[in-house]
Order: sequence, then C-alpha cells, then structure tokens
Amino acid sequence: MFTGIVEELGEVTRVEPGPGVTRLSVRGPVVTSDARHGDSIAVNGVCLTVTGVAGDEFTVDVVPETLNRTSLAGVLPGRAVNLERALAADGRFGGHVVQGHVDGVGTFLSREADGLTHFAYPPSLARYVVEKGSVAVDGVSLTVANAAREEFAIALIPTTLNATTLGRTQPGETVNLEVDVLAKYVERLTAVHLPGAPVENGRGEEDR
Repeated sequence: MFTGIVEELGEVTRVEPGPGVTRLSVRGPVVTSDARHGDSIAVNGVCLTVTGVAGDEFTVDVVPETLNRTSLAGVLPGRAVNLERALAADGRFGGHVVQGHVDGVGTFLSREADGLTHFAYPPSLARYVVEKGSVAVDGVSLTVANAAREEFAIALIPTTLNATTLGRTQPGETVNLEVDVLAKYVERLTAVHLPGAPVENGRGEEDR
C-alpha cells in the first residue's frame, strides 16, 4: 500500500522490450537505499515489483496488461517519474489509501496561473471523483477542487509542482489515475440495497 506522497523524482534510464515483459531500469537514490528483490515501488502511480538493484538504480518487469492500462506504455529513457516505496508499518500516513492499481488514463489539459490544473478523464470514473475527495494522479495524492463528468481540476501548490512530475507535464500528455478505493468498496457493499439490484436464490449478497 502507498499514500501518494512522492519520495523523489526518479529517471528511467533503460527500456528493454521483450516477448513477455518490458524491463525498465529506473534511477532513484532514495527508494533504492533499502530496496531489495521483491519489494514494491510505485512508478508514476503503478505498483511494480523490484527485480534487481544495482547502485542507485532498480529494475522492474512490466507485463503487457500493465502497459495496456497505464501511461508506462509510452515511457522512454530520460523520462522523469514519481517514485514511492510501499508504506512501512510505522510510517506516517500523509496522503490517502493508494494501491498502485491504475483505474484509468487521463489527459493533462491545462494549468492556470493560480495552480488550478485541469485533467480529462474517462466518464466511467466520474462517480468516484467528487469535490474535496481524493484522487491519485501519476501516484500523487491530491484533493479534487471541482469535478464534472469528463473533467476535474486540482489546485496544485508550488511544492507539489516542484517535487513531482506534475510540474513538468505538458498539455496532451497522459497521466495515470487511481480513484479512492474506499469509494469503490462502499459502492460494492451498498449496491445490493439499491432498487433493481440482482438477487440470487431470494437472498442478497450480504446474506451469503
């Protein structure tokens, strides 16, 4: 589990496409300081498993499913990426619950002078993105300033712009989005009580 508090800006140093996986090498002195084989590191909001560590670089293998569902499909050497290690049991919970499981890919639209930044996103995620709620954009825990069906806005402070890739993102570029998992669980658990909900064998899911 992660919290969406980026620990450092890393850099993709190598991309090695393969028949089954694509191997990425990423430089990140902070996250590699205690990284071991099998550890989880979020790269632009995507939870990936460390397959090797050498100096201040680590490698991860990315399967086609992940490439098809995230912006990592277009990543190239030299690209800056947000890095965060999995939360330690005694760590500070500074953001919100972030799994590193991307729900969809959005598009950076524009940023106003006051930092208000606009993103387009899949309408299928609209019910999970609410004003003053949480959303992870490229792995950064953010608070929604306002939301519509196909667009939402975030008020980014200078610190976030400087410490993450969001200060470098250009209009038209894609970003990984993860909505609040708590909202998805609430939806799932309450769906059986809504009008028209399917009932199997005369019982709702809560009776199983």
